[in-house]
Amino acid sequence: MTLTTASVPEVRRLAATLYGYAFFQDFVLLYPVYALLFSDTGLSIGQISSLFVIWSATSILLEVPSGAWADAVSRRLLLCLAPLLAGAGFAIWVLAPSYPAFALGFVLWGAGGALGSGALEALVFTELDRLGAAGRYARIMGRARTAGVLGGLASIGLAGPVLAAGGYPAVGAASVLAGGLAAAVATRFPEHLPAAAAPEPAAGDEERGWAATLRAGLAEARADPRVRAAVLLVPAVTAVWGALDEYTPLLARDTGVAGSTVPLLLLLVWGGVTVGGLLAAPAERLRTRGYAALLAVAAVALAVGTGLRHPLGFVLVGVAFCAFQLATVLADARLQARITGPSRATVTSVAGMATDLTIIAVYGGYALVAGVGGNRAGFVAAAVPYLLVAGWLLASRARRRGGPAREPVAGRSGVPT
Repeated sequence: MTLTTASVPEVRRLAATLYGYAFFQDFVLLYPVYALLFSDTGLSIGQISSLFVIWSATSILLEVPSGAWADAVSRRLLLCLAPLLAGAGFAIWVLAPSYPAFALGFVLWGAGGALGSGALEALVFTELDRLGAAGRYARIMGRARTAGVLGGLASIGLAGPVLAAGGYPAVGAASVLAGGLAAAVATRFPEHLPAAAAPEPAAGDEERGWAATLRAGLAEARADPRVRAAVLLVPAVTAVWGALDEYTPLLARDTGVAGSTVPLLLLLVWGGVTVGGLLAAPAERLRTRGYAALLAVAAVALAVGTGLRHPLGFVLVGVAFCAFQLATVLADARLQARITGPSRATVTSVAGMATDLTIIAVYGGYALVAGVGGNRAGFVAAAVPYLLVAGWLLASRARRRGGPAREPVAGRSGVPT
């Protein structure tokens, strides 16, 4: 299907809705100060760490089931519920600050994240495909990620003044409001589910809807080697730099700058992430060698920038995070292009769950390496997996060279299928 002139306004409305949703999802003033809230309430480092575990565990447990629910019922409905659940958690935090309240809030936040993960990508790709604009998926999702980054930056800039003016209740109220605005924007998403959201059950099979959709999605992720490879690429590219983001303030401080200068160095990293999302459009036709080179350049920039032990090294760290963001968008687009069944959100959620599990492993590995050699060693070690992934992609390409040549898939994302 080819994009027609009549479809252009619909594509633009979809993109505008997506950008607004992404912005308000990350425009949460509690983001930069919630650790302070926990500490000021009297929680120990161990208790705070246990809250992060609860958060991650909730997301992992609900990731795939919620994807199947999105395919069976309504992806738009789940996108409306996701920020409302997170907002409810934020409200509980500031109304009754205590360890049980924080734990419940993280459960709600994790559940909201699971509801939106998979459903968003599936809805956007399905709608673009219906309009003959599947080839715009990478650039639109890249811009959406940039909108989310801008929402996060705006929350960082406003959190301090709002906290000073009204304390944690004011910051919490603003965060709840952002969730409500995100939910309101989500109601504007168009939604046209596939005609058969789940396979018809065989005679004698009483399972319907959600369970059948879940089985279909898991079967596609497992049985189709092309889909399986795309599912595995998502956590391989996304998890390491996603986990490293939590440690960049520590790395910045280790360069010897004053504490007040740390945010300025972090702006270099966030700036790189922003640019990476915007580069998705020109980079979407990268072939395998180009994509592998992108990962290799990112790995080298990360290792060298970290190894300089100088504030200027953060310029290279920003370049690395720019490439990682771009590679993440392209990996997601590659996965969406390979999914052929109706359980698109389910398959995407499998990749999301794998990413969450890998991030937890990265946290553990980083703690071991950095505990011995410091944050610099942890970041340098984190560059190695990207070199391995680049090598794996090149080796896979070499194995395929004996087969028939593949033409670029018109309208699809750049990492070749």
